[in-house]
Amino acid sequence: MKKNWTAAFQIAAVYVGTVVGAGFATGREIVEFFSRFGFFGFISILLSGYLLIFMGSKLMRMAAHIKAESYQEFNEYLFGKWAGKGINIIMLIMLLGVSAVMLAGAGAVFEEQLGLPKNMGVFLTIFLSILIMLIGIKGLFAVNTFVVPLMISFSLMLMVFSIRMPNFMNQLLFVPHVDDGWKSVLAPFSYTAFNLALAQAVLVPVASEIKDDWTIKWGGFIGGAALTLILIANHFTLIMLPNLEHYEIPMAIIMKKFAPFFYWIFVLVIYGEIFTSVIGNVFGLDRQLKQYVLVPTIVTISAIFGVSYTISLVDYGKLLSYLYPLFGYISLIFFVLLWMKPLEQIKKK
Repeated sequence: MKKNWTAAFQIAAVYVGTVVGAGFATGREIVEFFSRFGFFGFISILLSGYLLIFMGSKLMRMAAHIKAESYQEFNEYLFGKWAGKGINIIMLIMLLGVSAVMLAGAGAVFEEQLGLPKNMGVFLTIFLSILIMLIGIKGLFAVNTFVVPLMISFSLMLMVFSIRMPNFMNQLLFVPHVDDGWKSVLAPFSYTAFNLALAQAVLVPVASEIKDDWTIKWGGFIGGAALTLILIANHFTLIMLPNLEHYEIPMAIIMKKFAPFFYWIFVLVIYGEIFTSVIGNVFGLDRQLKQYVLVPTIVTISAIFGVSYTISLVDYGKLLSYLYPLFGYISLIFFVLLWMKPLEQIKKK
């Protein structure tokens, strides 16, 4: 059998691009799940990396073996027909919550980084999103092919700056006192579960299209390894920021401190990640809602943005720190079933 490394790297790129969203780009997501726990957070990242490599690969291989064309079909396979339908409704609620977090993130960029009103960022993002969705979104996803590599390059550059600082090792090994330190034990599982549960909307149809098991397996391994590297790079950077939990967009604060000449480009990259995440989530929600109600697209996306805007009135940092871990714990059911389902049994069918 001819090994197709090009296709494997393409799958890896899709995997990375799907998981590396706006919460990742701002640094707030990594702070919430890992960096605020200090050295224990670093250990959690290593375990999370292992899970992203092997469970991401297993998810895609399983989807290809059962010929699932959508995450709805995949969830019905994992949970059973009736429970699967219930899980798909929970997924819809989670996507709605993530969309609200992204809108709040757009507001935080305008407020914390540009000194402009939060609502200006939120309404501009809603207006541009509706415009793009009515015109057509195909071209928009090409933005990720530019934004994601640029963001990864900035992450690695900031990591190099951080490692070269004299107190880096002290900060890496430091374990701060936090009241909810027990969450660092669950963090690798809830973080991986949350990201894989949401990423399946993209990964399941991609795997079904590729079909070749070797290609999918190595695509998952390479993508998971790349995500682990980015997580480590961002963690090494974030631990060098005093009071890191006090910032809505901590990565931008660090960029301003270490490499101010790249600061405005980085802010634009973060906003680009937020914008593409909003579009992707709302597009997915629109398609899912169409299964339940047959109304024009403008009605569904207006309703989605109406609910998302109401939730986004809460500050970005508070919203993310509450909703993302909550969704992570909910997604653990999906994660456990994915873990327990034997892949070899499916391959023999």
